[in-house]
Amino acid sequence: MRIHKIAAIPGDGIGMEVIPAGLEVLDACARIDGGFRLDVQNFDWGSAYYRRQGVMMPPDGLAALRNFDAIYFGAVGAPGIPDHVTLWGLRLAICQPFDQYANVRPARLLPGIQSPLRGVRPADLDWVIVRENTEGEYAGQGGRTHRGLPEEVATEVSIFTRAGVARIMRFAFRLAQSRPRKLLTVVTKSNAQRNGMVLWDEIAAEVAFEFPDVTWDKMLVDAMTVRMTLKPASLDTIVATNLHADILSDLAAALAGSLGIAPTANLNPERVFPSMFEPIHGSAFDITGKGVANPIGTFWSGQMMLEHLGEHAAAARLMRSIEQVMADRRFHAPDLGGAASTAKVTDAVCQALSNNAEVRPKET
Repeated sequence: MRIHKIAAIPGDGIGMEVIPAGLEVLDACARIDGGFRLDVQNFDWGSAYYRRQGVMMPPDGLAALRNFDAIYFGAVGAPGIPDHVTLWGLRLAICQPFDQYANVRPARLLPGIQSPLRGVRPADLDWVIVRENTEGEYAGQGGRTHRGLPEEVATEVSIFTRAGVARIMRFAFRLAQSRPRKLLTVVTKSNAQRNGMVLWDEIAAEVAFEFPDVTWDKMLVDAMTVRMTLKPASLDTIVATNLHADILSDLAAALAGSLGIAPTANLNPERVFPSMFEPIHGSAFDITGKGVANPIGTFWSGQMMLEHLGEHAAAARLMRSIEQVMADRRFHAPDLGGAASTAKVTDAVCQALSNNAEVRPKET
């Protein structure tokens, strides 16, 4: 029996609702597969912890997470606490020290879900966005001086290192190489950002020589938004900086139907540290406690976690079950125009997993 140690951090808002739903689905995956189980430990870190303790997680938090195989994360952010406090106090406080430099965000049209793009077909919108996740515009470098005075200054310094850019480029090229179309688009803004983004472009061109079977092109980030909406079929794998991919992946999720269905993997590809898996939606306090949060993004993130853990058959079964449930509009949550509750969607996916129990894909 394979045992995987999972740290579950529901965090804030609807994270407290979708992570338990995700754990219910993952437990069903393990029971049906029979070859592994998840040893889950829950951590109550987040904004409520901050109000009690003055910090989002304890000083020994990273040490507590270090020996887990993966982290299952909900959301962060709450009314009354500045967003930079919650983000840097928990999510980024895990991503950066654990060197989770490759943020992977698939976006595709699931069965039964309609894109706001007119006439787009599932084959036209099947992307994976790779986001550099530890430096760039979110490096945390900068400061403020002369606070409150007319000459107050605030700086936010983007950091682009050769090592950091080269490793995310190689990751993106390898991912593109593994997909049928072997197509990569490198997003840039080097016309205006003439230092860091020029280095980004130069390293992309250098790394491309290592992958002669991958076709690649380059797009300015503003033009990329136009291409995503007007020519979605021209895209496949996309790599962008921390800020640019953050924005573009939200657009991608919206074009695929909703932020509520979109997953994320924050990967440390070398597996020196645990990787973290989370839906991309926020804490959504406007619907917290109503039982209507869409758990599909959390389930899909769990599917990516199973892949990362080597449970390929269970991951394939879960993805197939998600697709089957989404094909039936009775199980669409309000963000997709339906009326299904979190519990109803969760029950439906668990039932689909049970129905698929006899279908055992070969492990790869």
